[in-house]
Amino acid sequence: RAAPLTPRGPAACYGTSITSAKIQVNGVHLHYQQTGEGSHAVLLLPGMLGSGQTDFGPQLKSMNKQLFTVVAWDPRGYGKSIPPSRDFPPDFFERDAKDAVDLMQALKFKKFSLLGWSDGGITALIAAAKYPNLIHKLVVWGANASVTQEDVRIYNGIRDVSKWSEKVKKPLEELYGHKYFAETCEAWVDGISRFAESSDGNICQQLLPDIKCPTFIIHGEKDPLVPQAHAEYIHKHIKGSR
Repeated sequence: RAAPLTPRGPAACYGTSITSAKIQVNGVHLHYQQTGEGSHAVLLLPGMLGSGQTDFGPQLKSMNKQLFTVVAWDPRGYGKSIPPSRDFPPDFFERDAKDAVDLMQALKFKKFSLLGWSDGGITALIAAAKYPNLIHKLVVWGANASVTQEDVRIYNGIRDVSKWSEKVKKPLEELYGHKYFAETCEAWVDGISRFAESSDGNICQQLLPDIKCPTFIIHGEKDPLVPQAHAEYIHKHIKGSR
């Protein structure tokens, strides 16, 4: 698979093939994959440490390519959007939201839907609230709008990647190498735990009422990292969400 630097490289004419490329956005070179030729553009937003390929391989392969144009991105510091190395300043979710929206605009999509999982779900919530004219529809799963002390306890349980199951660990170790993977996971735990220091643990609770697009919330009953109350809170505060 060639990696043309133009958004719509030669592979784009085949519709079903997956183009892989980089484009400069907000001073960094963001890597993305694109497939399909449908009129409905969709951006797939991966979770913590994730990339388009590790988190959305099946969707890139199997989503309807006549209905959708599918873009999966690697947020800065993740996947192939390195350099820069990943860091977690207090506004890292807002930064990802701006990068994601600016990426889609750089690729010339006027309006698009967001499918976000885990941290990508949080990013998608913020983007939908802040850029309502650009977002068509929103689907999030495994997302949370705040961080509780209980959440911090759960996050610290995954701080040490050597304790992760082989199945989850292997693709990320192959992607990053052990050192970067281990250090970035620790930095993520510190970065996300910082939200719990404010009284309400707020990440983006105040933005939820600003989301105007049709919103679908999915949650795994046995999600080990995100208690179900988070999904219920998001549903309650996004008008008309399902």
